[in-house]
Order: sequence, then C-alpha cells, then structure tokens
Amino acid sequence: MTTAPGIAPPHRIALYEAEFAADPHAAYARMRTQYGPLVPVDLAPGVPATLVIGYGQARRILNDEDRFPADPRVWEQAIPDTCPVRPMMEWRPNALRSSGPAHSRYRAANTSALDGVDQHHLHALVQRVAADTIAEFRPAGRADLLAQFAWPIAFRVLSALLGCPDGIGHRIADGMAKIFDGVNAAAGNQILAQAVSELVALRRKQPSRDIASRLIAHPARLDDTEMAHQLVTLYGAGIEPLTNLITNAILKLLTDEEFSANVHAGGASVREALDTVLYRDPPLANYCITYPPQPVNVDGIRLPAHQPVVISMAACNNDPALETGGGSGDRAHLSWSTGPHACPARSHAYLIAETAITHLLDALPEMDLACPPDALTWRPGPFHRALTHLPVLFPAPITA
Repeated sequence: MTTAPGIAPPHRIALYEAEFAADPHAAYARMRTQYGPLVPVDLAPGVPATLVIGYGQARRILNDEDRFPADPRVWEQAIPDTCPVRPMMEWRPNALRSSGPAHSRYRAANTSALDGVDQHHLHALVQRVAADTIAEFRPAGRADLLAQFAWPIAFRVLSALLGCPDGIGHRIADGMAKIFDGVNAAAGNQILAQAVSELVALRRKQPSRDIASRLIAHPARLDDTEMAHQLVTLYGAGIEPLTNLITNAILKLLTDEEFSANVHAGGASVREALDTVLYRDPPLANYCITYPPQPVNVDGIRLPAHQPVVISMAACNNDPALETGGGSGDRAHLSWSTGPHACPARSHAYLIAETAITHLLDALPEMDLACPPDALTWRPGPFHRALTHLPVLFPAPITA
C-alpha cells in the first residue's frame, strides 16, 4: 500500500501481538473506520502486508490469479530464514504456492488423492477415535477439550488418512504447531521437512490405501520433494485448523445457551454450529496470501508489487456491507477460500468436525465450561484463531 509523495506512510497494525488475538473483531472494526477495506498491517516485526477486510474486494482478488498469484519467490528473497512467519508463507512446490500449469498439476493430484477417501469409512474412523479419546479422560470428570479431544482427533484421523505412523506424525504435528505460532518457526520447518520426507520414503516402499500412497501413484509423477510439500500442505490444513474448528464450535455450544438448547432439542444441527463459527471465528482467520507481481490499483488504493496481500476471512465474513446475515446455515463465507485455491478438503473437514462434536455431545450431555468465558485466552499469531485451552467439567461415571 503506497501513499502520495511527501505524505507519511500509514501506521501499520501489528497482527502478531496478544492484544490483537484477544479481540480481533474490535480491531477489524477500528480498521474499517480508519482505513476501509484495505488495511496496512505487519505480519511480524518488519514484515508489511495489506490485509483485505472487505468481502467484495476479497472475492475479486481470490478470483484474479493473473494479478494476484500465490507465488512468493520474489518476496521471500528479502525475508530472512529466521522470520517467524516465513515458513507459513514461503514458496513450496505445491498447489497452495503455485499458479498456472504447476498449480493445475499439483491440485489435480491432491484432489484425486482426497476424492479416494471413503466417506463412510471416514465417519466410522472418527466415531471410533472420538470414543477412544473420550474414554481416556472421562473418568476424571474434567478435561481440556483442546488438548485432550480436538487435537488428538485431528491428529489421529489425519495420520490414518495419510498412512502416517504415530512416531512420524507427532514430529510433523510438533513442527506444524511451531510454524503456526511463529515461535521457533525455522526449527519447526526443519522438523517438518525431515518427518514428511520419512513418510514419503515409507509409502514409496510400502504403498497402502491412503492419501500419501495415492499421491505417489498419481499420473503427475510427483518427485520426493514435491511429495513432501503436498504432505506439508495437507498436514497444515488438517491438524491446526481442524483442531481449532472443533474447539471453537464446542466453545460456541458451551457459551451460547439458546443455540446449545436448540441443538440438543434437534432444532439446529452441529453443522449449523460449525457454519456459525466459520463465519464469526474461522480457525484460519487471516490467510489466502497472494503476491502481486506488479503494482495493483484496488478501489483507488495502490498495492505494491511483491508485497503480501492477506485475506481476512474473519473480517470479510462479517463485513457490514454484506446483506447476508452470516448466521447459522448460511455458507457464503470465505473460510474455505474461493476461486482456484478453494479448499479441496472441505467435505472431509465438515464430516470430521461434525462427527466428533456430535459424538462428544451424546457422550457428555451435561458438560459445562470450567471457567468464565472471559478467562479463556487466545494464542497470538497473525493467521489463526486458536484458544490456548478449553477446560470443561462433567459428571464422572459412577464406579462400583
């Protein structure tokens, strides 16, 4: 974002601070008043970007791959390896960070591998994992549903789908968490790279009925490096965001008594709770990053070449200019993105989250939040909307 000669550059809003994480919607409201739909921000100290908080502008950008490609290679030349957000933004040979024929090739391989997932098998897998997970903490009468329910389900289900042994999977999850938090992100990137390389080698040697094996067998003939980066994308989209989608939806059900009562009475569905959360607090709140190769004028604002343009799904979904209400059942939100980079695993994520939460509500119908809602804390970071914990209480089973 540029200004006329002689005019001081605009103040940039830091998206990485705890103050922003504590109340992002208040921050978005202030942004609209001060800047309109395109906001100058810092993703990390010294890493400027434009945050798009207007729904209409976001849709135009996400559907304009010529002016807003996803390739960051020129941008990252000036970004040190130690930058905390670089691993979430740097170029990788995958669909997320490619455009044109390369994007088409990678996306075709990923879509084919994901389409091979049997939905009935997935439903049964989530039910089994949810039952096992609840059985581990149920005798205590209390649990942290983020660490003890949502994360184990996302991790175990995704590892099963990808054909990943637990030992490798735990290292992948550890690396991915460091990258999302922007804490020790460079080390997390190294952990991640080594672990996914081991998974690729394993599945080349021992193919099975899983996503990784189907990627290897796809006619795109992905090499080891390409394979590793497809798996990085799948894990990145599958563990942290899915964990936070499940957690944020449970929080909605625990704190909105009217909505919760409606779900328990059958007047609303868990799917509607998920859509409400995807509107208000999507787990990946600010992402869908593009890097215009030339300066671009958007509604009279000049965006500089090779500087990140970040879509705020959370802010765009709640844009006052939208005529839709953004309520339960309305799925016009941008939380799955749109255009050529729209999430190809949306149906899988819905199924996993809905099945897991439904099983939890059936197993623990008398569950309550174990602290006041305002005592909950959110993890800092420019991209995610993620609680640090979600403590609950429920009646422990009576033992003889």
